[in-house]
Amino acid sequence: MRRFLISLGLALSLCASGAWADADPVALKALASDDFDARLGAIATLVAAGDADARRILTALSDDALAVAGERVVIVAGEQVLDAATGAAIKPAPASPESISLNNSLRQQVNSALAALRLLSDDRAERLASAKSLLSDMGEGATLLPLLDKALKQEQDGEIKPILVQLRAQASLASPDAALRLQAVKDLSNSASPAVKALLLGLLEKQGDTFVEPDEKVRAEAQFAVKAIDSRLVWSDLSGRLFTGVSLGSILLLAALGLAITYGVMGVINMAHGELLMVGAYSAYAMQGLFRSHLPDYVDYYVVAAVPVAFFAAALVGMAMERTVIRHLYGRPLETLLATWGLSLVLIQAARLLFGAQNVEVANPAWMSGGLQLADNLSLPWNRLVIVAFSGFVLLLVWLMMNKTRLGMFVRAVTQNRPMAGCVGVPTARIDTLAFGIGSGIAGLGGVALSQIANVGPDMGQGYIVDSFMVVVLGGVGQLAGAVWAALGLGVVTKFLEGWAGAVIAKILVLVFIIVFIQKRPQGLFALKGRFVE
Repeated sequence: MRRFLISLGLALSLCASGAWADADPVALKALASDDFDARLGAIATLVAAGDADARRILTALSDDALAVAGERVVIVAGEQVLDAATGAAIKPAPASPESISLNNSLRQQVNSALAALRLLSDDRAERLASAKSLLSDMGEGATLLPLLDKALKQEQDGEIKPILVQLRAQASLASPDAALRLQAVKDLSNSASPAVKALLLGLLEKQGDTFVEPDEKVRAEAQFAVKAIDSRLVWSDLSGRLFTGVSLGSILLLAALGLAITYGVMGVINMAHGELLMVGAYSAYAMQGLFRSHLPDYVDYYVVAAVPVAFFAAALVGMAMERTVIRHLYGRPLETLLATWGLSLVLIQAARLLFGAQNVEVANPAWMSGGLQLADNLSLPWNRLVIVAFSGFVLLLVWLMMNKTRLGMFVRAVTQNRPMAGCVGVPTARIDTLAFGIGSGIAGLGGVALSQIANVGPDMGQGYIVDSFMVVVLGGVGQLAGAVWAALGLGVVTKFLEGWAGAVIAKILVLVFIIVFIQKRPQGLFALKGRFVE
């Protein structure tokens, strides 16, 4: 690395004196020599030039297209052979040019040099990709300080310029000037990158009896910078866990929202509720296959089409369950529990017969892939962001239905006092069916959301039935606000406990908390208003 810095300095001196044009053939021939230092110096000279010709030559070298034909260095471009110095085609083309090979060390230098040269590109996306590439390779970035200075002078983009500032600071750590290294450490203290922290910690290490960083002031500033970065990393980590908890809570909310309606209206412990999630997930899988076969140009929108399909498919299955089995078991909780458990087994086996026993692949659309990068160690995946927003949208629709429609008024009346609602003309049997269908349809929507972040298989719903009931019981029977707070609270608490005690212990602690809470407050977080007839 030190040799490359020396070579780069000599190359800059050549450029400053105008000697590059005369030295060009010599430098090109040096690329084909067996002398490692000569080849390293030639690469440094090309980097220092920083022009289109340098980029063309280094690209050819990286692609193994640079070759020697007699006394000339050429570029083999398909059927053509080009002069490396001018880019002009050579006619007649020389026979069998000998390719210039690179060892791993030289190839690494060439790739790093190309990345640095792309910082001067007119294409913003190319400059951003190059800056991020260099940022992830601290060692190679530190050898390119002159080129970084040049890029910084001409860069105006608000996203790229801070990256270049950080790259320049990292490059300055290799400077022999202690004042320059001290300023570089101060600049890096504003970072929130684990890689920068590791770089600064390297300055505090010892090699034998001496520190890697000989200057005491620089070491003291490096210790301060590490502490500052640590504090930012802690906040980023906490923010990441909070988002993950909200994401889990939104999934629990979708899984439990329908159950809150059906359990609140009919008091039915529906053990097949998880399988309604599975129906929604397989609906997304079926729509994906349909779009791939018949609408390949619109395959990224299969999720949008899957939403109504999943709702109505799960709603029809739920209403069929209520009409054929559950209706005849009202008031008999043990028999209802066993019957719905049997229905869950029937639905699981039906899925195995239709789709196979193995998990199926449901891909994220392109617009849900990737993530929103907020910090070096904090990225919010787009699929989870969309699911959180989708959960909020579904919650809004359910609230509007429950509070602004005639059906919602009837559902609330039956939930609060079924006999009195029947006495004033509410068709309680029809409301039971419709409520069960709506609750099942919402579970189907939860299945669509789950298909974007979890495996889709016949048994996928089994892992959410217990959590769904915990949300309903903790929030309060029939209470939407309670379901929301319980789902988000359980999601966030679970994720924070997992980071502290592991997933298994976290689940046990959450369950113990709910048991103790229900002992003290049986009605849950929010109690129903009104008078009840037992």
